[in-house]
Amino acid sequence: MKLSELKPAKGATHKSKRIGRGEGSGRGGTATRGTKGAQARAGYEHKIGFEGGQMPLQRRLPKFGFKNPTRVEYKAVNVSALQALSEMLGKPEIDLDDIKFAGLADSKELVKILGNGEITSALTVTADAFSASAKSKIEAAGGKAIVIEK
Repeated sequence: MKLSELKPAKGATHKSKRIGRGEGSGRGGTATRGTKGAQARAGYEHKIGFEGGQMPLQRRLPKFGFKNPTRVEYKAVNVSALQALSEMLGKPEIDLDDIKFAGLADSKELVKILGNGEITSALTVTADAFSASAKSKIEAAGGKAIVIEK
């Protein structure tokens, strides 16, 4: 057997239906779309989740949970990252501009310092919030944790 002799298995292929090509074709007239209704019209597009007028799944399911409208989201930065940032910049004071410059947070994000990791040098850190463990680690190393007042 050669590659040129290969062909699909019997019954695996068939001619496509030519719809809307006149009454003699057997599929003229409404072109298999049925009569009337949005789906019979040209240009019909249904909304995502539309189930033909049946109550859609997202409305049938029960709603639960709570979204707090006053929640404050912080970008977490660990003490170990501050130690590395201080060594990279070569200065003992780290503020929000330094943290955002290093790519640890975006420009509009609030920053919270967390206590994961070790800190060896005395750093003066300015941020939007501190965890209790981060504050104690910074102060134990001889530094200061300054909270920005809103």
